[in-house]
Amino acid sequence: MTTHVAPAAGTELPTDLPIVAGPKIAALSCGKPAWLVVLLHEEGADGQRVIDLALNWAPEMPKADFLAAEAPFPAEGGGRRWFASDALTPEAISEGLATTGPWLDAFLDRMLAERRLPDSHLALVGFSQGAMLALHVGLRRAASPALIIGFCGALPEADDLAGEIRARPPVLLIHGEEDSIVPFDQMVATRERLKALGVPAKSMRRPGLGHAIDDDGILAAGTVLAATLVKAPAAKAGHDDHDHDDHDHDHDDRDH
Repeated sequence: MTTHVAPAAGTELPTDLPIVAGPKIAALSCGKPAWLVVLLHEEGADGQRVIDLALNWAPEMPKADFLAAEAPFPAEGGGRRWFASDALTPEAISEGLATTGPWLDAFLDRMLAERRLPDSHLALVGFSQGAMLALHVGLRRAASPALIIGFCGALPEADDLAGEIRARPPVLLIHGEEDSIVPFDQMVATRERLKALGVPAKSMRRPGLGHAIDDDGILAAGTVLAATLVKAPAAKAGHDDHDHDDHDHDHDDRDH
């Protein structure tokens, strides 16, 4: 696979994108970052909500910049959201992804260009709407990111991924069995769709958990991030061999 290298500094990229950089945790190594992890928050929240997740991961990845993106639309009741409509039909979600996706794609180009990093040094982590957008965009990038992690997210059936997929990075989906916002079976259906398209997709079920992120999910995400970004390429095979499919975690039924 040809590696896409971000445009060199000085290359013209859009400067008026509706998606902007939010809070970040700079690489703890104090040098040029070797990796970029972009976090996408849920509806009704903002970048600060998800950048706090990175506090758990940064010590193990001292050469990674962690950056939260801010969604373009205000949410009813406060915070931001990635889609203009609050409708939750598959068609409305697909329309929202199609609208916001190119903005995020250009945003990622710009963030990589600033750091002189290739797509292969990019990881996307999203929660809920942010997870949907991470999957939608990450799998359509001209060159593959290193990893996509989605908490409580799934792709709508109306999403034409089969006709538009360009990248097949490893994907980890972490999901509560009691999620009433994005039902667990929608995540399972997404995982199976990804597998059918040749994407190395894994999942981790969280028994008793609703539409939320718990400590075990955070720990699992950090482990996979570190294995993919820090210990790569030697550990990439290990990532594929370490099965995160939901049945592997049935023994862990703690409710956080």
